[in-house]
Amino acid sequence: RVLSEDGVQQALAIGAGFESAEIPIGTVTSSEYCRAFSTAALAFKDYEKDPALNFLPFEDYTDEQVEEMKVSVMPLLTATPADGTNNIIVGHDDIFESAAGIYPDPQGIAYIVKPDGSGGMEVIANVLPEEWGEL
Repeated sequence: RVLSEDGVQQALAIGAGFESAEIPIGTVTSSEYCRAFSTAALAFKDYEKDPALNFLPFEDYTDEQVEEMKVSVMPLLTATPADGTNNIIVGHDDIFESAAGIYPDPQGIAYIVKPDGSGGMEVIANVLPEEWGEL
């Protein structure tokens, strides 16, 4: 599925918010699915696709499938960014929920996580797309 016009505007607002707040960006990683990589391209321009961010193609997940998604995404969520930068991950609700136990709602919400250096992370904030411009 492609981004709606609202999604396009949200992605542009996110990118503008990062730029105006001078938030230093390290790596930008997106899933291989259209809405995610379109968001990454509009907001951040340069990005890499990573299948670890793709959700599994099932309506309901088994415990094993949730664990599979968690194992795939945790290395990205717990990677320590280069000094003075922030890693950006553009993914999907089910993937994040598998790792953090938080279902991202509404669409476009971002979670700020801090790697603990031991393979875990702490969720320290969330930001709605329209809030990036207020930082």
